[in-house]
Amino acid sequence: MDERKPASPRRTLRIGRLAVPPGSFAVMAVINRTPDSFFDHGATYEFGAALDAASKAVADGADIIDIGGVKAGEGDEVDVAEEIRRVAGLVAAVRDRHPAVAISVDTWRAEVADAVADAGADLLNDAWGGADPRLAQVASDRGLGLVCSHAGGLAPRTRALRPRYADVVAEVTRYVTDQAVRAVAAGVRPDGILIDPAHDFGKDTWHSLELTRRLDVLVATGWPVLVAVSNKDFIGETLGLPVTDRAEGTIAALAICAWHGGRVFRVHDVPAARRALDAVTVLRGGSPGH
Repeated sequence: MDERKPASPRRTLRIGRLAVPPGSFAVMAVINRTPDSFFDHGATYEFGAALDAASKAVADGADIIDIGGVKAGEGDEVDVAEEIRRVAGLVAAVRDRHPAVAISVDTWRAEVADAVADAGADLLNDAWGGADPRLAQVASDRGLGLVCSHAGGLAPRTRALRPRYADVVAEVTRYVTDQAVRAVAAGVRPDGILIDPAHDFGKDTWHSLELTRRLDVLVATGWPVLVAVSNKDFIGETLGLPVTDRAEGTIAALAICAWHGGRVFRVHDVPAARRALDAVTVLRGGSPGH
């Protein structure tokens, strides 16, 4: 058996109580408990604001709440203790208020993963390509799902300088499938694993556009694919637009990735994403709704 394809096309993704069968889509809402988010500039840094934003996202149709405590890009240092302070209590509060929703935490640190597992998280969303090799073991030990991503070998919170790939899609596919296989070997549930090409992480605009055009290559591996394109720099550079004006470009990229078979979509605007995914579902011959 080819260990790079243990997630057959018939496999249903399971994150907490959430089941996402093949051919369906799940919306992951971004909740940033950071004072310096590139998108909202700290609008949900305060605890109450973050909790209310999570509740609104659930009401708007989010299937997964993704909580982050550290800005992805360069900025002020956030140590492990501070990251735990920002996210663990919020995870517990969202779990208490919304028992059925799936909760993800955007972190690369094993210590944070352990703390949020105690608080009620279901998924570890590692955008940094396994920078902390202990993360998969935490997912295994605590029964959590895991996102396996490609960041081009970057250290967390750093930016690539003129990244180069002979074939970015081939390189990304090889890396994330290898990471998924290692996660299974460490004991992570195969039906809790997603792969993420990580648009813009260790990639330039052309690379991110190519991954969007050819997302079907990642989908063909059999692993459910997480798509995180919302308001990213490659959309802004392509259209010559600032962060505040990237909504239409975001929906276009999201729809293309959905058509190619992406399974989970990490977004800032839940209602718009939900409508776009419903439209793609109908265009593919299905029925809207989730």
